[in-house]
Amino acid sequence: MSQKKLIVIGGGMAGCEAAWQAAQRGISVVLYEMRPVRPTAAHQTGNLAELVCSNSLGSLDPVSAPGLLKEEMRRLGSLIIRAAEAARVPAGAALAVDRDLFSKQITEALSAHPNITILHEEVKEIPAEAVAVVATGPLTSDALAEDFRKLTRSDHLYFFDAISPIIDAESINMEIVFRASRYNKGGDDYLNCPMDEAQYQAFYDALMAGEKVVPKEFEKTPYFEGCLPIEVIAERGRLTPVFGPMKPVGLPDPRTGKEPFAVVQLRAENQFGSCYNMVGFQTKLKWPEQKRIFRMIPGLEQAEFLRLGSLHRNTFINSPRLLSESLQVRTRPGLFMAGQIVGVEGYVESAAMGYLAGMNAARLLQGGKLFPPPKTTAHGALIQYITQSHPAFFQPINTNFGLFPPIKIGPGAKDPNERQKSSLEKTYVHGAPLEMAKGEGKGKPAKAVRHQKVVDRALGDLSQWIEQYRILADTSR
Repeated sequence: MSQKKLIVIGGGMAGCEAAWQAAQRGISVVLYEMRPVRPTAAHQTGNLAELVCSNSLGSLDPVSAPGLLKEEMRRLGSLIIRAAEAARVPAGAALAVDRDLFSKQITEALSAHPNITILHEEVKEIPAEAVAVVATGPLTSDALAEDFRKLTRSDHLYFFDAISPIIDAESINMEIVFRASRYNKGGDDYLNCPMDEAQYQAFYDALMAGEKVVPKEFEKTPYFEGCLPIEVIAERGRLTPVFGPMKPVGLPDPRTGKEPFAVVQLRAENQFGSCYNMVGFQTKLKWPEQKRIFRMIPGLEQAEFLRLGSLHRNTFINSPRLLSESLQVRTRPGLFMAGQIVGVEGYVESAAMGYLAGMNAARLLQGGKLFPPPKTTAHGALIQYITQSHPAFFQPINTNFGLFPPIKIGPGAKDPNERQKSSLEKTYVHGAPLEMAKGEGKGKPAKAVRHQKVVDRALGDLSQWIEQYRILADTSR
């Protein structure tokens, strides 16, 4: 009987992890990486798993969402995490690596694997019959992107990534913001931050003077009128934002009965209402400037940002429309997608999606069933986000606690599915009252208590998933 075969396109974090996981499960893998035959504007070498933007893989704090994701990957036997630990350099609480050593170790591991063949060739078309994983990242070649567009018969492929900041719901001052949709249409799903004219003028002046990111050559993409940076809108005139994303028309403040001079709207980013997107606030302001300037908005003075805004050249698909929870293209089950192209941000998040795609592709080839990870885990929370988000508002994201299902942290905690609409709303996050949390954990801050419980639940559910479905994992940890 011939060995099952998988094609993996892309030799970045996701492609390398996918190839390794499939090979470890007995699958014959052909890994395609077009560099150095065809270089990209961002990469400097033809090595596998080359780090481009930074040598940091993010926080190792065990009670953080990035730290949890790494621990899950560690327990699952991730090649990327193993190599990162071996190539680690001092960086405080972050996992930073020696770029060259990191890439070298991954390249050597894949090259030495008896089930993996590496070909440095450009793939311009998705293989018609074979089971394949596409993990070509944010700089997918035009030819392959066009072939994918034709395959899915859709326009759900984006080359321009305009992202608005996302804010932790707990940090929003509900004494200032109010719930409403314009003209009471669409319920009260939006939070509204009202500004008088003096507040708006101060905000506008700061926005105009704020320091912006200078795009790299390969990121110089013409703006789409539908997703202009907020500061570009402001450059067109002092009142232009007031007639655009900050339009107050149809939004009377219930405390005054009058429309504010300007309004910043926040839209719930998930079904739990634990994080909110700043509507129309895609930006190229530098990150420290975003925090400083956006905290001038009434109600956001203490805002904690789960994701900051950005604007850059990026190829990603509308995963909620196109992918199942197993990362299969719905119209073609033999095609898996992984990495940044599915709508995750970050090296580790990309590798995590590569793990799941490689594992699922191997299971498909071997006739097994595909079981998504529990949504209470970091892996499962990311899968839920990229496959269950509203397609019209879908944007790439890093892992964060706002993506996880709510958790009760004590007797009498509120129903996590019940939306809080009173002035006490800010005291309920992940389904639990803050005052109750403050009484737990010997004075630990409420957030730390909740996050620890989220981590404990995730690792417990991950262990059950590994055991129940016989997931190949590193059981030594």
